[in-house]
Amino acid sequence: MLYPSTLLALAALTPWVQSQSATSSYVESAVPTGTPVPGDYTGPLRPQIHFSPPKEFMNDPNGMFVDANGTYHLYYQYNPTDIVAGNQHWGHATSQDLYHWENQPIAIYPGAEGEGIFSGSAVIDVNNTSGFFPDQDNGVVAIYTLNTAEEEVQEIAYSHDGGYTFTKYSGNPVISINSTQFRDPKVIWHSETSSWVMVVSYAQDFVIGIYTSPNLKNWTHASNFSHHGLLGLQYECPNLVPIPMLSNASIADPLNPSNFASTGSMYLLAISINPGAPLGGSITQYFPGTFNGTVFTPVDSAARIADFGKDNYAGQWFYGIPPTEPQISIGWASSWQYAQVVPTGQLEGFRSVMSLPRQNVLANTTRGPYQLVSFPFDLTPLYTTSAGSSLANSTAANSSLLYDYSTTVPSGALYFSLNATGIPAVNASGTANFTFLSSVSGESLRGGFFFGGDTPFWIDRGYIRGFDNPFLTDKFSVTNLIDPNTHTFRLDVVIDRSILEVFLDGGVRSATTTFFPQAPLDTLMISTGGLNTGVGVSVEVWGLKSAWAAEEGTNGTVRGNVTMAMAAAQKVRRDQLGHMKIASY
Repeated sequence: MLYPSTLLALAALTPWVQSQSATSSYVESAVPTGTPVPGDYTGPLRPQIHFSPPKEFMNDPNGMFVDANGTYHLYYQYNPTDIVAGNQHWGHATSQDLYHWENQPIAIYPGAEGEGIFSGSAVIDVNNTSGFFPDQDNGVVAIYTLNTAEEEVQEIAYSHDGGYTFTKYSGNPVISINSTQFRDPKVIWHSETSSWVMVVSYAQDFVIGIYTSPNLKNWTHASNFSHHGLLGLQYECPNLVPIPMLSNASIADPLNPSNFASTGSMYLLAISINPGAPLGGSITQYFPGTFNGTVFTPVDSAARIADFGKDNYAGQWFYGIPPTEPQISIGWASSWQYAQVVPTGQLEGFRSVMSLPRQNVLANTTRGPYQLVSFPFDLTPLYTTSAGSSLANSTAANSSLLYDYSTTVPSGALYFSLNATGIPAVNASGTANFTFLSSVSGESLRGGFFFGGDTPFWIDRGYIRGFDNPFLTDKFSVTNLIDPNTHTFRLDVVIDRSILEVFLDGGVRSATTTFFPQAPLDTLMISTGGLNTGVGVSVEVWGLKSAWAAEEGTNGTVRGNVTMAMAAAQKVRRDQLGHMKIASY
């Protein structure tokens, strides 16, 4: 979420109209109710395996949960009337595999002029602690910040249909402290104390408040976590999640459940800051530690950064993932320094994209205790080859692989993995580099790794010419030490038209960067050179199918879940609480 003053200024310009129904409150004529917003996903800058809104502006992921049927729900901060932030709603999409998303109708609307539905979370109240669900065990409760010019308060809304439509609680707000800087609640169930736990940001006080509740309605302040790590201008979008700890990060399959440490329960507290990132703009930092139901205790005082790029903010973890499994997260792949001016707005009618879904665990790595290991969720359902075989490969060290995917991969989305083995413990030398090129414009996106010295990895988006901005940092780097136990290096890269994600050594370090070329990138070159004798290299390249193409109509429009649309004999209206009602006439 960005500065409330900015959003309020934008909201003041938003045209609102009174609904014709006597029982309704403010309803914008330009905002569809009861039917998904349609979108065109065919543009050359539109990512094909990352989620993006059908049109207009999106920012923070919100309310993410997975239900008992294995359906993943992604809500998000959404302005359905403009390509800049403001007029905040909760957009909604669902997926069975975290890549093929179906756009749903907007889930939560402002209920009055000047309101904004800011960031928050959602839970499944299986035991009906709230009393909203006497006859079901799959009731969903959303917890969000209601923003107005006077105050930010925490509200709840409940859903009887699995999270598709919501009713706002008549006793709202559930927490009010008379502050305009109090937002972004994330709620989990703490089984050891049989209570709900909320982390929420006192943004400009640099404090994360921890609250507990037996029923999601009545909340008690338990403790604070304050002035840790990088402060920036404000704390935002906190997340508290139980997370597995690896016994050994160096084995070939570190995410095998048998490799999860059996002693000690670890938690991760993530806090986003904006601005104040080391590269400027917004970023997410995290703190590993323990949690007893009321107090979070970090393992140390170190500040750990989740991404060494510049375009990963406000990440949220899915509710409903068992704590003994890798926790799944999605982040907003942009930076507030330029999110509202990137060229996809004027060129293709949308702005912003989410990161790949990622599996997350903690691990003790080389000189990196309690490192967040973050790696893409299974990509194999997207492979363009039915048997999963690669489109190109190489097993030669000190050589190059050149692959033209302009005609073989219509989506423009590609994944490659490079593995180097037998790296000497001392006096290692050589490089591994990659370049994505445009055969039309000559633009390029590059990156590489130095096996010697302090073993830096780098990314350079400075040769992309479709967007220029004084805050668009074009070069990034990070030190990535060679694992002394395995003497290996692994590089995994996913490119998707206008976003690149890089994962080093199975996700021990990762970077997210957006870029906006004048012409599509369509050629990949991977090269290694100067490597020591005995170093082995293997490279595989896979094409990735568009996750949106199957949903496109004859004119290329993705219409989403039209089964949720209005029936011919029904009229959608909203009552005085601002939630949707369907009444037959």
